[in-house]
Amino acid sequence: MAGGSIVSNAVAKDANELQIAIIMSRQAPVTAIDSNLLRSVYLKKIFLDPTNRVYVPVNLPPDSKLRRDFTLAVIHLDEPQLQSYWNRQYFQGISPPFVLGSQTAVVDFVAKTPGAMGYVRPCYANAQVKVVLLLTVIGAPADAASEHCPSDGGH
Repeated sequence: MAGGSIVSNAVAKDANELQIAIIMSRQAPVTAIDSNLLRSVYLKKIFLDPTNRVYVPVNLPPDSKLRRDFTLAVIHLDEPQLQSYWNRQYFQGISPPFVLGSQTAVVDFVAKTPGAMGYVRPCYANAQVKVVLLLTVIGAPADAASEHCPSDGGH
């Protein structure tokens, strides 16, 4: 299955599984989300959290393997399908999520931006952010592990 399937709050047990941490600022009122809400936030179908703060989803660059795995597993679209979706949304005045250059940049932005939400490998999450959903992508391509964690655990 292309992109694999999602199992929440599971621990990756073999090379065919990839974990993705969905992070928000420590100050965010949201403590947990599910994959349906996550998909809606990233497709900008839901704009506000329960306290009426604007969600600010952020993406990694289109050539990122982690973005590809996240998009297939959570959004259920490949990159050309997603581009087509955003082309249609653009004409309704809705822009796609911001793109940041690295997982470290995602953590830093999310930590400092109210309402921001991002995805990183769990080893990048630090004390400035909280993991609101931990996904395990089963059947992730073997090259998914090529985006290694830094030796210092993210920071």
